[in-house]
Amino acid sequence: MNFWYPSRWHLKRKTVKFTSLQALVHFKGFATCRLQKSRDEKNLNSALRVLDLVSPKSSTNKNQQISQLIQDFVQTRSKQLSERKSSSDFTAPEPRSQSPSDFKSSSIFVEDNPAVGVFGLHRKGTRVDCAMLSYALSDCGFKGLLHSGTQLHCLAIRDGFCTNVFVGSSLISMYSKCGDVCSARMVFDEQPVRNVVSWTALISGFAQAFQINVCLELYRQMMNSALRPNDYTLTSLLSACVGCGSLGYGKSVHSQAILFGLDSYIHVSNGLISMYSKCGNVDDALSIFGGTHDKDIVSWNSMIAGYALHGLALKAIILFEEMRKLKVKPDGISFLGVLSSCRHVGLVEKGQTYFKLMVEYGVEPNLGHYSCIVDLLGRAGLVEESRMIILSMPIKPNAVVWGSLLSSCRLHDNVWIGIEAAENRLALEPSCAATHVQLAKLYARVGWWDKVAKVWKAMKDVNLKTEPGYSWIEIGNEVHRFRVDDTANSNMNEVLLMLDSLMGQMASDSFPELNEELDIDLCLVVS
Repeated sequence: MNFWYPSRWHLKRKTVKFTSLQALVHFKGFATCRLQKSRDEKNLNSALRVLDLVSPKSSTNKNQQISQLIQDFVQTRSKQLSERKSSSDFTAPEPRSQSPSDFKSSSIFVEDNPAVGVFGLHRKGTRVDCAMLSYALSDCGFKGLLHSGTQLHCLAIRDGFCTNVFVGSSLISMYSKCGDVCSARMVFDEQPVRNVVSWTALISGFAQAFQINVCLELYRQMMNSALRPNDYTLTSLLSACVGCGSLGYGKSVHSQAILFGLDSYIHVSNGLISMYSKCGNVDDALSIFGGTHDKDIVSWNSMIAGYALHGLALKAIILFEEMRKLKVKPDGISFLGVLSSCRHVGLVEKGQTYFKLMVEYGVEPNLGHYSCIVDLLGRAGLVEESRMIILSMPIKPNAVVWGSLLSSCRLHDNVWIGIEAAENRLALEPSCAATHVQLAKLYARVGWWDKVAKVWKAMKDVNLKTEPGYSWIEIGNEVHRFRVDDTANSNMNEVLLMLDSLMGQMASDSFPELNEELDIDLCLVVS
């Protein structure tokens, strides 16, 4: 008997067919398919090897046999798939390759909680892979679930995934977003391999804690490691500069963005707009805003918020109206910025108009919007109207909303509503020493001395004291923090000299009556 041995071309053709077969019938996710090899696949491989040895040279007959094997194999797989779907708690995914973003649609993540799904697989003895673990860690960081993230960290240690760069980066990001920068730094130091995501996650964590010096030192170390920053790295650095009010460091980050050609990225442009406006340089913020192509809603919101922060209500309102004319739909942050502008300069009617306009754009007012409108009415002396808005709110008011009403009562000497506001705020924030003091003073105004004594006793029992307020000032690219009569600050003389200079400059400047100017301009521009 003459045996036919397949040539290299036949082997290659058959391998391609078999690879296509595996891609068509491979219904398991990539997270578990590497754990075991199916018995059917082994049987098919054995059958194909026997077929190679005994099949004749006729390629037509050989192809027909292979097609029949493929059909039988697919039918077997389909039957197994339907049986497993009916008997398993975890539905098998569709026959396609999955990425971590696809896991959310998989039923293994119970109640939209990937960590619960991972723990469920672990209890069943199924070993998860790096992609699933990274996605679950990212979800914990986004939701602030530090306890669940720590449990996933233990699972990563048990399965030996901590040295994986993707799992390590996810751990750093999770701890950073949950505010535990110490644990994030420990994980980072233990990583044998670090990529730009690892560095950026750690820089972002310290930026949230406003530790600008640590962020800059980490950035310097990253540059020395021959890694190149991306747009998210520079955005994290800019957020640290905003938190500390350091304009000098912000300009340095801006120069780095230009150096690496990242200044045109929309994330970086928005970060620069926010940094310059919140650090007091509105002109540079406007320059970057004007040079930004394809502005998104964040770009508009950053510029509007910058104007509102500096009391430039007219410019903020004009920019908001320009955004509407360009058919850019404002969101909740847009309305928050324009309401803040109206609040700072006392534009009551305009603020009420914008508050009602939110309904037309389908934006539901949140606590921030209610706090703005309450403060706007209260500053204008409409304290009773502010109280009625709070009582008619569809959501429960928080301490900030009651605090806005309390400030208005202090400004306009409304004792009885002030007592109501202080009591409600104290019920929500019992550890606020300033509210205790204000409530005691209000009780004293109406002669309720027994309640005054109770308030002071409550503060004494828990050793509650008012914290002094701090200010900061930038001198020579360094931010100095100080308070009244701060003799411990070695730079106090320089701080006082700078304050005297600012006071002299403010005294020499003349400011027109802002409200009259706004009333005239708004009639011409906005109405």
